[in-house]
Amino acid sequence: MNTAFRFDQVLHWLANGYLNWAWWQILIFTLIVTHITIAGVTIFLHRCQAHRALDLHPIASHFFRFWLWLTTGMVTKEWASVHRKHHAKCETIDDPHSPQVLGIQTLLTRGAELYKKEAANSETLEKFGHGTPDDWIEHNIYSKFSWQGVALMLIIDIFLFGAIGLTVWAVQMLWIPVTAAGVINGIGHFWGYRNYDCEDASRNIMPWGILIGGEELHNNHHTFATSAKLSSKWYEFDIGWLYIQMMSAVGLATVKKTSPKPVMSDLRPADQGTLEAIIANRYEIMARYSKTLRRFFSNEVQHMQVLAGHLSDARSWLCKDETRLSEEEKLKLEELISANTQLRKMIEMRRELQMLWGRSNATREQLVSQLHAWCQRAEDSGLTSLRDFSLRLRRYA
Repeated sequence: MNTAFRFDQVLHWLANGYLNWAWWQILIFTLIVTHITIAGVTIFLHRCQAHRALDLHPIASHFFRFWLWLTTGMVTKEWASVHRKHHAKCETIDDPHSPQVLGIQTLLTRGAELYKKEAANSETLEKFGHGTPDDWIEHNIYSKFSWQGVALMLIIDIFLFGAIGLTVWAVQMLWIPVTAAGVINGIGHFWGYRNYDCEDASRNIMPWGILIGGEELHNNHHTFATSAKLSSKWYEFDIGWLYIQMMSAVGLATVKKTSPKPVMSDLRPADQGTLEAIIANRYEIMARYSKTLRRFFSNEVQHMQVLAGHLSDARSWLCKDETRLSEEEKLKLEELISANTQLRKMIEMRRELQMLWGRSNATREQLVSQLHAWCQRAEDSGLTSLRDFSLRLRRYA
């Protein structure tokens, strides 16, 4: 009888675990713990360790390190190294996980495998792993016994929930490989919208970064990599930034850098201060110029049939940096500007403006002179769009 009683107890425990929770309570628990993991990745691994956008209080830092050891088994130095190399070699053959090079299907199905392969590259760790935790607990527990953390998490889940704990644990183990290695590293460089025409193929997957901690705003991040805040438009939301602000309010985080915000002054002649402000805000300025160019093009379409033939696709490539246009797009651009002298003027003025922050041997004084001349030509061009843009440009401070 005692044996039968004990057997019933074991069966009951396997079915319900220590907590004996209903299915919806277990679901809520799973969503909470996976979200904490996402928060740990975006706040600690990504923004703090990889990009140094903020500093964390030791309490917060040690919590995230322990939690990520339990729920992912990832080593901080490895993660930061792989991510830094991704930024340094983005969209090239040396990028550890570019869908533009390897294909989107590869990233979605083998994203975690690509990460592990690069994390095992000692040269990558040596070159890109500086400044990550190098203390006793890192060497003797987190790095030395990286898989034991997730094994402990498995025991905890089974103890709390019984057999269903296996499913909870499996979801926890898949959460980062699917959302980060697959969705962000894959879709984040393949599909979505772009606020800024930065040098790579990064995209914002959606304007509300909640499920993946704000990492959905990937184009914003690649444009301002060292910013602790990933949202940049009024309609965008970065829940990771909300958590950072809450932590800052109680002394657990210190923000070091965010993306530059334009500061406008009274209208003045272009000078060195204007030049420095323009260079600092160049991505925002070029995004604004792109909008000006699109509006100008749409107005001109009404008057020229040759432009109307390209209306459907021109809006997607007309405002790209010309160095990133395909050969077909370059031919279309040349056809457009050869048919409209005003559009040619707009394109040429964009090229000249970009030269202010491109690689050059020009001195600061020469660049200021070029900026002053650019503004003068824009305001004398007879094009209202260019004139208005130049007047705004001269207000940057």
